[in-house]
Amino acid sequence: MDVPFWVWAITVTAIVAMLAFDFFGHVRTPHAPSLRESAIWSAVYVALAVVFGILIWIFYGATFGGEYFAGYITEKSLSVDNLFVFVIIMASFGVPRELQQKVLLFGIAFALALRTVFIAVGAAAIANFSWVFYLFGAILIYTAWVQARSGGHSEEEDYKENAVLRFARKRLRTTDEYHSDRMTVKQQGKRYLTPLSIALIAIGTADVIFAVDSIPAIFGLTQETFLVFAANAFSLLGLRQLFFLIDGLLDRLVYLAYGLAVILGFIGIKLVIHALHTNELSFLNGGEHITLIPEVPTWLSLSVILVTLVVTTVASLARSRRDREEHARLRAESAIPEAPAGLAAEERPAGADPAVRTDATPDPLGRGVGDGGRAADDGTARRADGSLRR
Repeated sequence: MDVPFWVWAITVTAIVAMLAFDFFGHVRTPHAPSLRESAIWSAVYVALAVVFGILIWIFYGATFGGEYFAGYITEKSLSVDNLFVFVIIMASFGVPRELQQKVLLFGIAFALALRTVFIAVGAAAIANFSWVFYLFGAILIYTAWVQARSGGHSEEEDYKENAVLRFARKRLRTTDEYHSDRMTVKQQGKRYLTPLSIALIAIGTADVIFAVDSIPAIFGLTQETFLVFAANAFSLLGLRQLFFLIDGLLDRLVYLAYGLAVILGFIGIKLVIHALHTNELSFLNGGEHITLIPEVPTWLSLSVILVTLVVTTVASLARSRRDREEHARLRAESAIPEAPAGLAAEERPAGADPAVRTDATPDPLGRGVGDGGRAADDGTARRADGSLRR
């Protein structure tokens, strides 16, 4: 795939422009976005990613178009999984909701810059060392096993600070309280970091960990550096809006971890098969290529990813619906009031209604039931037919 410099320049400029628009148009003034705002802008960014993929399909063919869409969908799915961690970080640091946009946008910009470096390093390694595919495949297969073993994210899961964050807390001066959306504040002639800066460091270092499975996954679907960069960039754009859009729905995706495990495991196996086809390791088949197993075509990769995500989403929502219905049923059962205890059968006057108490217990509903036929506070009394008389 021969991509001219001007295409690279236009793509990078457009992505930077969208990040700048996000900052000046939405994040510069702190506010908690509404559901409608988040939904509209999430749809806009997804539409831009789809249009970009269609252009790739038209000008570079179905193979590269399919590779881009497979990479974009995979990276977007991994980004949704990362949102679980973002939620935990935001809760752990007590970030006010109106300030969460700024932390997320800065974190996304940092992640994009970091992944660009990783992509460049990965592309250079692949071009010079074919055994890197074995390494990437092993990383993804191990990550898939960890995902499947974890089974998802617990609501009580605590965020564990990494070494970078612990160092920042220990060595840097920080305040205990937030100061609007300021990253630093000057107090008594000294500059201090606010908790917003610490939360940003937490998001940024988490992005480093996310890149460990993200970059090998995309290289398992395409080795075209331009497509790898574009798929990563478009998957990160709109992640801020997606955070607020599905914040309340994340706990319903109970099987997401298993779906991602299937996808990552599949791509890991695909990478190992590709590594065998390009094998140059002398202790494997004498350094000759191993082509016994055919390589996985792009259309099959895209199909497996889409089917897995659809099944995972449908199964998750169905499970969540059953759990909510069961919870509602149990609550309804526990809320049923006990029938009022009247006199024993042998203690009731002859012909008395067994459902009506005959003692002097006050009527909790104020409707005269259970007053034993005595006069009410307003001077009324109940006839035998249930009507009131003075």
